[in-house]
Amino acid sequence: MGRIQRIANGVNGTQPLTIEERRKAEKPIVMLTQREAFPDTFSALDAATTLLKTHQLYPLDLVLEDDLLRDGGRLRKAAFPTPFKHQAILPKNRHVKRLILDYAHTDSQHQGRGMTLNKLHSLGFWIVGGSKVIAKFIGQCVTCRKLRRLTESQKIADLPKDRVEPTPPFTYCGIDCFEPFLVKQGRKEMKRYGLLITCMCSRAIHIELLDDMSTDSFIKALRCFIVTRGAVRQICSDQGSNFIGAINEFQHRVDSNKLATFLTKRQCKFILNAPHASHTGGVWERQIRTVREILNSVLQLCPGRMDDSSLRTVFYEVMSIGNSRPLTVSEINDPKTLEPLTPNHILTAKADILFPPPGNFVREDLFLQKRVQYLLEQFWSRWKKEYISQISLRQKWHEPRHNMRKGDVVLIKDIELPRNQWPLARVVEANADDDGLVRRVKVRTGCSGTLGSSILERNVQKLVLLVENLSVYMCTYITVTLLQ
Repeated sequence: MGRIQRIANGVNGTQPLTIEERRKAEKPIVMLTQREAFPDTFSALDAATTLLKTHQLYPLDLVLEDDLLRDGGRLRKAAFPTPFKHQAILPKNRHVKRLILDYAHTDSQHQGRGMTLNKLHSLGFWIVGGSKVIAKFIGQCVTCRKLRRLTESQKIADLPKDRVEPTPPFTYCGIDCFEPFLVKQGRKEMKRYGLLITCMCSRAIHIELLDDMSTDSFIKALRCFIVTRGAVRQICSDQGSNFIGAINEFQHRVDSNKLATFLTKRQCKFILNAPHASHTGGVWERQIRTVREILNSVLQLCPGRMDDSSLRTVFYEVMSIGNSRPLTVSEINDPKTLEPLTPNHILTAKADILFPPPGNFVREDLFLQKRVQYLLEQFWSRWKKEYISQISLRQKWHEPRHNMRKGDVVLIKDIELPRNQWPLARVVEANADDDGLVRRVKVRTGCSGTLGSSILERNVQKLVLLVENLSVYMCTYITVTLLQ
């Protein structure tokens, strides 16, 4: 606009615009915007009539100065410049407002709502509903999202089928490795690990001793478990830092193809959660915490180094204690209720308090199959009434959130790096679950086909959304711009 006014006045040249020329160029832009947005207000001021009390501009005590609508305010007697005392009114739904707000927000170094609003007023502008407009603008600012936006979240998924349907113990399992333990072997000190296997349905636990984190040792432990507990249909595990003190050793030494072949021969499905998403394996993570608490108290009784057999005995003792824990505690203090339900009720089919079984039983039936069948029926009946009702409620993440889509530009959260060094990535695949919500996506870091480009799988809780659903060209442009 300043260049056009120069040409209209017959001034040629490519010199930068002066401050006075910029101010003159600003006036017609603001005036045209106001005339288009507030025609009824100009008509009322021209007719010397007051605005209705319900009008959005009524509290501003408007004045018309230099053909511009300005805020009257209470600073008429102050020795300040006119643009500061009486700011020009801008509508909240025009493009000019966005350009001026972008300049004020950038000039204030992407600070919060208050700082941006003060900068806007110092420039001589008053936006209708400015506080909400600025808050919305900051929420869409890519730089502010990169600096302060929280990671994404999504409504917590329904419980999987293997957790809510009665199945034989350890048909569906979750596994995890924990600790390294120092044992004495002659004069040497060796590292040993624990392999925890938990039943997804009954929450029973089984612990095996690992000599090391190699594939062979891992398969031997799984073979011992399957021989002891029976066939397994599905095993779930994660890929994160849950392998305390041994994650690097595990990643380099366990052959996933060899492990998958071993499980496939036994008709067992092996499922891995998304990397760096330990909350999706809360079933076994919580059991690890329980085992650690028991181990800390048991190992205090033997301060010296143990050998392999002693450590294995301790594991079995911990396993027995863990399987004796109550699954429900709602009526645990009531002496009139039944004995609290525990995993041992289904593993050993032993209970102290039982109702008389239905049907006609003779004395000899107490030692026959009907006795065992009755105990199992009692367990699953109480399991449905007491346990399932407690885990049906969502503890957090109650509402559906924004579904990530292909083309979204994101930051990948890395707890080992400061936020300004988190890598940029683009969503290349987003598959929704059966409820239509996206919880896991595949992202590409770097530009496709370049050195350092890779595709990673991440849970949405580890991503910060910067820009929504852009083309490959725009994603590349924004990535290069943010890296500069």
